Amino acid sequence: MELLNHLAVGASVALTWNGLFYCFIGVTLGMFVGVLPGVGPLPAIAMLLPVTFYLDPIQAMIMLSGVYYGGQYGGKTASILLNLPGTAPAAVTCLDGYPMAKQGRADIALFVTTISSFVGSLLGIILVGGFAPLLAKFALSFGAAEYFSLVVLALIGASAMGGSSFARSLSMVFFGLLLGIVGEDVTSGRERFTFGIPQIADRLDLVAVAMGLFGVAEVISTARKSRVHAAEGFSYKVRLPSREDMRRTWKPTLRGAGMGAICGILPGAGATMASFLAYAVERWVSKTPEKFGTGMIEGVTAPEAADNAAAQSSFIPTLTLGIPGSAVMAVMLGALMIHGITPTPRLITDNAELFWGLVVSFLLGNAILLVFNIPMIGIWVRLLQIPYTILYPIILAFICIGVYSINSSVFDIYLVLLFGLMGYGMRLLHLPPAPLILGFILSPMLEQNFRRAMLLSRGSFEVFVERPISAAFLAASALIVLAVLAATVRRALRNRKSIRKPVEV
Repeated sequence: MELLNHLAVGASVALTWNGLFYCFIGVTLGMFVGVLPGVGPLPAIAMLLPVTFYLDPIQAMIMLSGVYYGGQYGGKTASILLNLPGTAPAAVTCLDGYPMAKQGRADIALFVTTISSFVGSLLGIILVGGFAPLLAKFALSFGAAEYFSLVVLALIGASAMGGSSFARSLSMVFFGLLLGIVGEDVTSGRERFTFGIPQIADRLDLVAVAMGLFGVAEVISTARKSRVHAAEGFSYKVRLPSREDMRRTWKPTLRGAGMGAICGILPGAGATMASFLAYAVERWVSKTPEKFGTGMIEGVTAPEAADNAAAQSSFIPTLTLGIPGSAVMAVMLGALMIHGITPTPRLITDNAELFWGLVVSFLLGNAILLVFNIPMIGIWVRLLQIPYTILYPIILAFICIGVYSINSSVFDIYLVLLFGLMGYGMRLLHLPPAPLILGFILSPMLEQNFRRAMLLSRGSFEVFVERPISAAFLAASALIVLAVLAATVRRALRNRKSIRKPVEV
């Protein structure tokens, strides 16, 4: 009954004409910004920040948050159709979404991701509305040791999901970790592995690395094959997923939404880790893990559900603890402070209209996105009918514009080209790019929490196994490694027996 009363307070704010207008503007703008490769919701929110000076705080937050989770919806479109991940979580969707598009199933991929995104967002909203105070306390129990162990689990999971070769995936994770430490050391302030290049003193740009490894590498690879169309003979008619598709979708969607909702409340974890973990879990529980990366529908729905659930639940540490879990949440936190609102655990009671108005606007915004996205599937899939000679120069132009717009740096365009060549070389050597991206993203978090944990424990490694949550994460990592090794040994023994088996004449 108390929850219904709170929702009624939120409805009195979100269901006003102003609330509905700014919600519609936010989610619509976010959806279109998310479709543009390399742009994403962060630049859009940053550009809209001065506009919020003239708005009521509630209306400003409704619009900015709509841009954020609207961008999560839109990001899947370029990933599935063109293999262009504008954000790190969208890189996971590329792994199976783009192969589905090449198989002529782009419409089905877009449809199921829209549904799974809505389910993930809905679960995240339920957590925000019903369990925000409790989950905020749970997030406070995570210390440096827990975060370090969680990152280790994510990296091991990424290695397990990276392909048939665990060793190759693990090597890519380590390479990503090395790329992640390029730049200024947070503790000492000294530059590491910059080779005197000032443009990378603040780390390599994530969007430049991701767009190069996935987008430019795909352009080079396809242009080399001299193909004319991305999906020849593709029908303009949008098909609905079959009963078999839906049967294979609902469990991964729920599992991904659950992981995303939990990761979203952990400051620093967020949608990226949630997407990679969701994909790794689906590959782990699948009876045919070797087929992931070839167009498995489970590899599309689980990360998308996790991504959108984390986008919603990430508001919990931001609003209740004042701890932003991502750059987008940091800008949202700044917008709140501009209006004189300091996020604390008492915000839910002291600013009930703001908190519950946001919760209700999340429900409205996701419903609008669901209604908008499904009819537009037919429009998006027509991109696949554009000849490559026209489409790919446009893609490269969007990549350059998107990357340049983030830091206004021409050097970032050079980085895109460099990592594009690297990504193409990795394809030739059958090295998976996804574990590299995850290692690159989580490298600073791994290093900083390891240092902090060692400092607090005075150099004792026992801190990682003395704390129950940290020990559980490390135990799960060890079990994954043992299971992968056991599967490798069984496969080797099976191959050996087949070789020794005499051939009957």
